[in-house]
Amino acid sequence: MSLTMYSNTPINPTAVHQSITQSGITDMTKAGIRELVTLVNNIETQTQEQYIRMEMGVPGLPAPEIGIRAEAEALQRGVGSKYPMIEGIPPLKQEISRFCKQFLNLDISAANCFPTVGAAQGALAMFLVGNRIREQGGTLFIDPGFPNQKRQLSMIGQTWGSFDVYNHRGEKLRAALTEHLSTGRYTTLLYSNPNNPAWICFNDEELRIIAEVTKKYDVIVIEDLAYFGMDYRSDYSMPGVAPYQPTIAHYSDNYALLISSSKVFSYAGQRIGSLIISETLLNRTFPTLKSSLGNDQFGKAMIFGALHGLSSGVTHSTQYGLAAMLKAANDGELPFLNLTKVYQARAEKMKQLFTECGFSIVYDSDNGEPLSDGFYFTFAYPGLSGDELLTALLYHGISAISLANTGSEQIDGARACVSQVRDEQLPDLAKRLKAFQQYFSNN
Repeated sequence: MSLTMYSNTPINPTAVHQSITQSGITDMTKAGIRELVTLVNNIETQTQEQYIRMEMGVPGLPAPEIGIRAEAEALQRGVGSKYPMIEGIPPLKQEISRFCKQFLNLDISAANCFPTVGAAQGALAMFLVGNRIREQGGTLFIDPGFPNQKRQLSMIGQTWGSFDVYNHRGEKLRAALTEHLSTGRYTTLLYSNPNNPAWICFNDEELRIIAEVTKKYDVIVIEDLAYFGMDYRSDYSMPGVAPYQPTIAHYSDNYALLISSSKVFSYAGQRIGSLIISETLLNRTFPTLKSSLGNDQFGKAMIFGALHGLSSGVTHSTQYGLAAMLKAANDGELPFLNLTKVYQARAEKMKQLFTECGFSIVYDSDNGEPLSDGFYFTFAYPGLSGDELLTALLYHGISAISLANTGSEQIDGARACVSQVRDEQLPDLAKRLKAFQQYFSNN
């Protein structure tokens, strides 16, 4: 889109044009999240205008004081001078195990629970081990999904494939999985639940299908629970009380769970997450693991091969911080899912503002039911390609990322994250969206 096309926009068009040119981004649908963050930072600096920032999924709530206090106390005790155990400190492992029981109704030993440097490291570790259980294994993604996970695979020279779940819900999921997994190319399958960015949630029928098809082809399921319990259509907030967050672990014994602390505990800056590996998978042996990871047993290859090689453990004090937060949540003293409901309310308001101004919601239903409001939503504008949509939004003081970047086939759409948008910015968002609609109504 040329500069002359924008002459009366909320943000100075010359500054926006110059910043885009200097960024080297020639197609917004191919720009990475961090590239867009840098671009918008530069525009804000030049124009002194504050954007409606929807491009990056970061928490918008303060970290719980109980975690901060526990970290500080651990440092005062001197843990900063000591290496942590690679597999995690005992109190944290025990609380991860309790958390699985309290919020997933899952009985799993503390020995199967490991801290990781964010769920991102947990995913990378699973790729390093899980895709070596057979020669030249790869990962199949049920998309849309988190782009960085594909970048991780490319970084370590592993292969991946994907399909957009948009037209493959319910029993249709079986045929799509079978088509891909029957090729023998894949040793791991990864999906997020709730889904980033579509915010759809797999139900029990779909989880059973995933378990059945992956068992048939001996594929490890990696379930990314970065947005644990944040499908607010059901109340998963009470420890030890049904309903529980749905999980593949009730239907498969060949799985790994990634539980992030970034969103549900607003602990993103401390880079800690949890990796839970099933008892069966942890104890399986694969001869192909020995040469590169030093052990043929999956669990030992994970601990002494992947996790040791990646970081030699998670920051000692941070483990105590997460252990304290998990204990409080397990004991019913930290209502973390009630605290994050602010995202639900904000998403509902923002989606209404978008649809009132002519935008459509791309992933707008969940197996025929209304989609939950949560951390993300997806949108498009009639007649605009993905590149045109994201570029036009920048001229109107709004940032988002392309759905094409997430593996979605709905390439004209965009993902909005609600966490960085403050409630006092909503009137400004409404004005900018109306200006957007008026511009395209007149051109």
